[in-house]
Amino acid sequence: MSGRVVREGYSGTGPGAITPDGCAVELYTRLAVGDEPDVIAASVPAGSGILELGCGAGRVTHPLVDRGFDVTAVDESAQMLERVRGARTVQSPIESLDLGDETFDVVMLASFLVHAGDHRVRDGLLRTCRRYVRDGGVVLIQREGEGYHTELPRERVHPAGYTIRIVSSEPVGDGVRSVRAEYDFEDARWSQTFLARPLSKEQFEGHLEAAGLRVDRYLTDDGVWVRAVAK
Repeated sequence: MSGRVVREGYSGTGPGAITPDGCAVELYTRLAVGDEPDVIAASVPAGSGILELGCGAGRVTHPLVDRGFDVTAVDESAQMLERVRGARTVQSPIESLDLGDETFDVVMLASFLVHAGDHRVRDGLLRTCRRYVRDGGVVLIQREGEGYHTELPRERVHPAGYTIRIVSSEPVGDGVRSVRAEYDFEDARWSQTFLARPLSKEQFEGHLEAAGLRVDRYLTDDGVWVRAVAK
C-alpha cells in the first residue's frame, strides 16, 4: 500500500510504502532493537512458543528467533511481513485473527498497541491475547511510560547515528491524543502521526480484567513491560 494517509487519524511521510497506521516499512527495517528481547527472555521459559501480535518488519522477532524461540509473527501489512525471517508469518488484523484452536506459551502485544485510541480496537486486541494464551501461559504487554505525553518535545540519538524525536501530543477528544514522531537518518527522514489513549495503571488493569486477564507482575521498574495471566 503506497498511500500516505490510509486510516483516519494516522499518517506517515517519507520514502517507501506506508502501512494503514502510518508506519513506513523501510523505516521499521532500519530501527535497531532495544532491550525488548532481554526483557522477554528473562520472563518466559527458554524455547517458548511466542505469538507476536503486530510484529512489523521483525525488529523484535529476529532477536527472539536467534535466541531459540518459536515465533508466530502476525501483522496486517504484507509488506512488513515480507521482511520477517525465521518465523512463521500470518497476515491479519490482530482483532480478527483466526488461528483455530491453537494456543501459545506466550502472547506478546508490544509497541504500545494497548493504547489504541478506539476502545473497541483495544478491547479486541486484549481479547485476542486471552484467546490464544494457553493454560499456564503468559501475556506480555508493553505500556507507555510515565511522561510519554507530557515530557515533550524530546529526542534520543541512537548509537547507530539516527535520531528519534517525539514532537507533540495533542488532545483530540474523548481522552485520545494525536502524537507526532520524527525519525532522522543521514540519508532519509520519516514522520508518523498516530492516535493514542493514555491509560492510568488502574485503567490498564481494569481493561485487562474485562478481557479475562490479570497482572502477574510488572517486569520493569518503569512499569512499561507487564506480564499478565488468565484470570
